[in-house]
Amino acid sequence: MKYIYEFIGTFFLVFTVGMTVTEPHSAGILAPLAIGSVLAVMVFAGGHVSGGHYNPAVSFAVFLRGKLSSEDLWRYWIVQLVAGVVAGYLTIYYKGYPTQPALSLETFKAFLAEFLFTLALCYVVLNVAIAKGTKGNSFYGFAIGFTVLAGAYAVGAISGAAFNPAVALGITIMQLSAWSNLWVFFLANLLGGACAALIFKGADQKA
Repeated sequence: MKYIYEFIGTFFLVFTVGMTVTEPHSAGILAPLAIGSVLAVMVFAGGHVSGGHYNPAVSFAVFLRGKLSSEDLWRYWIVQLVAGVVAGYLTIYYKGYPTQPALSLETFKAFLAEFLFTLALCYVVLNVAIAKGTKGNSFYGFAIGFTVLAGAYAVGAISGAAFNPAVALGITIMQLSAWSNLWVFFLANLLGGACAALIFKGADQKA
C-alpha cells in the first residue's frame, strides 16, 4: 500500500507542475502556489502510510537518516520515477507539447540552486516529519509544501525549481527541459538530500 501512496502523491505533484506551467493557459505566477499546495495536501494524505516522500531525494535523505530500508529505497525510487513519467505523458495528452522554448540552464547556477533548495526541502522534512521533537505536529505538510513554494519563486527562473528527480524527469518528458539537463537535477537533488541528512544527524544524534 505504501508504494501506491507514493505513486499517487508523486503523480499529482508532477501532474500539477505540468498543468500549471505548460502553455496554453498556464497559471503563471500562481503556479508555485498550486504546486506547493498540492504537495502539502498529498503529504497530509499519505504521510501516515508511506511517509509522504514523493521525491527520490527525500527518500534518500530518510534512508541516510536510518528511517527507510535499502529495499524500500529503490522501490520508492522506481515508483516515484514511474509516476513522474505517467504524469508527464498525461500532461502532454491534455496540453500537447509546449509552445514555450525548453528551459535553458547555466549549468553551475542551476546546479547550485537545485542543490540548495533540495537541501532545504529535505532538511525541513527531516525536522518536521522525522524528528522526535516534532512528532505528532499538525503543520508538517504545510512546512514541506511551503518550502517548495518559496524555492519555486526564489530560483524558478534559474533552474526550473524541480528539487526532485521525479519532477525533473516529468518536465523533461513534457519537453519543458532538455534531456541534457537531466543529470544536473538528479545529481544536485541527491547531493542536497545527502547533505541534509548529514546536517540533521550531526545536529542531534538522538533525533
